[in-house]
Amino acid sequence: MRATKGDRLVQHGRVVGQHDQVSEVVEVMGTEGNPPYRVRFPDGHEAVMSPGPDCEVRHPDKER
Repeated sequence: MRATKGDRLVQHGRVVGQHDQVSEVVEVMGTEGNPPYRVRFPDGHEAVMSPGPDCEVRHPDKER
């Protein structure tokens, strides 16, 4: 998984009825776009994440 600043990190809900969590990558802390990432959630709080298999990176230039 590789990301750059400005990409969206989507963590999919793991149970029925749980919504996806979408955050923005504000800093790539790993080398060559690898995790961990500092992300900002819509409510403004930030966290450091090392995404698992339930996550995907969405690049803004490839979103419709």
